[in-house]
Amino acid sequence: MSTKKAGGTSKNLRDSKPKYLGVKRNDGQRVKTGEVLVRQRGTKIEAGKNVKVANDHTLFALCDGVVAFKNVRKTKFDGTTRSKKSVEVIAS
Repeated sequence: MSTKKAGGTSKNLRDSKPKYLGVKRNDGQRVKTGEVLVRQRGTKIEAGKNVKVANDHTLFALCDGVVAFKNVRKTKFDGTTRSKKSVEVIAS
């Protein structure tokens, strides 16, 4: 026989910290070299001109300029086309 009363366990007391994902610089905003434009999981938004992709799919500016978002039509290998959002930095 145990001398202590059985204590229940609770599984919902743990919580992960926020990841702060999303668009950091909007269309028409001025940016400097190295500024983060989008933090994302996977390439939901693709890199255009003067934008590079980091290891965690973060998009950042390669030069000073103005941010521009646009939709790009991509053709897959099987011939189907789909629309994908892209971000680029127009150098100034």
